Amino acid sequence: MKSNTPIPKKAKRVFRGKIFEIWQWRQKMFDGSLGLFERIRRPDTATVILVVGDKIMIQQQSQPARKKFISLPGGRCDSVKEKPLVAAKREVLEETGYASGDIILWKKYNPSSSVVWTDYNYIFRNSKFIQKPKLDAGEKIKNKLVGFDELLALAKNDRFRHQETRIDFFQMLTDHKEKAKFKKLLFNK
Repeated sequence: MKSNTPIPKKAKRVFRGKIFEIWQWRQKMFDGSLGLFERIRRPDTATVILVVGDKIMIQQQSQPARKKFISLPGGRCDSVKEKPLVAAKREVLEETGYASGDIILWKKYNPSSSVVWTDYNYIFRNSKFIQKPKLDAGEKIKNKLVGFDELLALAKNDRFRHQETRIDFFQMLTDHKEKAKFKKLLFNK
């Protein structure tokens, strides 16, 4: 998915860190003056709604220098060459020990107009446990299976880190047709 706010070709990279790059360029303003603009670029991410039977996996996470949060499994692509689906499968296996062959790309979000980045959201249906999780050194994750209504209730939880998904879940709480459609998509029923 292309960003709604791509980095112009005339931009110059002024910083490159482990995750983020900062790009700058001069741009003509409406009054004719020049302004300095910046945009951040980061690797894409993959988020997974992991369906196990009639439940969905959520996580309670702790990471260094962050408050505890609730999330769905997933993470960032390890490189610009790693495809989001490959990252989704890798992250789910590492964080939960589960895998699925029944995968749907549900949504793509560009969460910020200042950051060039896409969050790919997948649904992994009929997931099966295949190995013990292998967490990164900077992760403490407690996996928990919840029911459909508890998943949607995350829309009201400020600790749920997926802001765009929270909005979708909140809309489903008030639109019963969308809620039923999403439930059918998750459970293939």
